[in-house]
Amino acid sequence: MRGMVNLEVLAGELGVSTSTVRRDVESLEQQGQVRRTHGGVIWIGEDRGGAATRPYAFDQRMVYQHGAKQKIAAAARQFVSPGQTILIDGGTTTFYLAELLQGQPLQLLTNSLPIANIFLNDDKVELILAGGMMYPRYGVLLGPITEQTLTTLHYQTMFFSVAGVVDGLLYNQNMLLVQSQRQMIQQSQRVVLLVDSSKFGQRALSHLGDLNEVDVVISDSGLDQAQRDDVRNRGCELVIAE
Repeated sequence: MRGMVNLEVLAGELGVSTSTVRRDVESLEQQGQVRRTHGGVIWIGEDRGGAATRPYAFDQRMVYQHGAKQKIAAAARQFVSPGQTILIDGGTTTFYLAELLQGQPLQLLTNSLPIANIFLNDDKVELILAGGMMYPRYGVLLGPITEQTLTTLHYQTMFFSVAGVVDGLLYNQNMLLVQSQRQMIQQSQRVVLLVDSSKFGQRALSHLGDLNEVDVVISDSGLDQAQRDDVRNRGCELVIAE
């Protein structure tokens, strides 16, 4: 077992009640084998042969800057209204936002399999999954099929993250991901960047775009005053998640 699974899906596969699954998950969490999320569970332990498994990069990143990411996600929630059509790009901070939107009447487009998994049994959310080639380390769909799908769709608000922000430039670590994100930005009426303060001053492999293409930046209290001023001077609304 490795990766992430929804508790209701797990209960169905095992043929037991969700309450039974929750009790078992609590026990496994105490043993350090899993970590719970809202409505799901991430395996972080050992395989049946006793050897430590290598977790997906997505799973590893879930625990990095965990508190800041959850605060940023909670602050981003205010930018979602019932009945909206929104896009949530793949990522750990955006995953935390998606968890907060369960049960809300929305049209939700994503290229993230972990995020789509949250809404498998949510009859309030009309889920649209962009097609494409799966990038397994992060569980996202990328490539020409994804980009072509995105050109046919429009949404009111886009939520995304990046690996770095330097001198008003946005960076990400995968060229295919950057190409998809550029298309996402073009199709959105409002662009909201969820980025914790550790990403400022960091570069990554590929240049995504400029900060002035973003309408709202949501970060945490670790952002220093010079960085805050720079974000605002580039025409972005800045929200600090306290």
